Amino acid sequence: MRELAIRSVIRKKRQFADRKPSVTFHVLNRQFTSEASLKKFVTDITYVRTGHDFVYLSVILDLHNNEVVAWVVSALNDLDLVLNTVKKLIANEAVLHSDQGFQYTTKKYSNLLEEQRLRGSHSRRGNCYDLKTEKFYIKRPNNEEQARSQIAEYITFYNHELFQKKLSDLSPVKYREKTAV
Repeated sequence: MRELAIRSVIRKKRQFADRKPSVTFHVLNRQFTSEASLKKFVTDITYVRTGHDFVYLSVILDLHNNEVVAWVVSALNDLDLVLNTVKKLIANEAVLHSDQGFQYTTKKYSNLLEEQRLRGSHSRRGNCYDLKTEKFYIKRPNNEEQARSQIAEYITFYNHELFQKKLSDLSPVKYREKTAV
């Protein structure tokens, strides 16, 4: 590695002064698979740099086939971003797992889950390992409009064309269609 001037990148661990217990139980208990579609979901927010700014992407994945089943892009990383994403989710009697970001621990979020007949589940604080397993590696857009377009294009590609070994070398949509028969 020295000869080739290759260096590893090691992320520093963040220090958290506040280690309160989880707001809801970790219902999934790190079982991030599902035998049936629309029963277990994970959600998170990521950011995409656009020139000198960011847009925020809130995504919900179905753990049965890793399909993106709901997503919203916003210029703001706020509670409405998360609420609007959950409102797009068409499922009930299911579990929706998240980290303990400020949006996921509010009363409004909890009330919406109850209205949608979803059961909330949270990782412990500061444990992003649970949800940050998929990343969007896309060309940096110059503005919000380009970001929205590239994200939509990537999610379509991911759901319909990206074959995954753990899904018997099928795309998430093809896997769901095959298992629904």
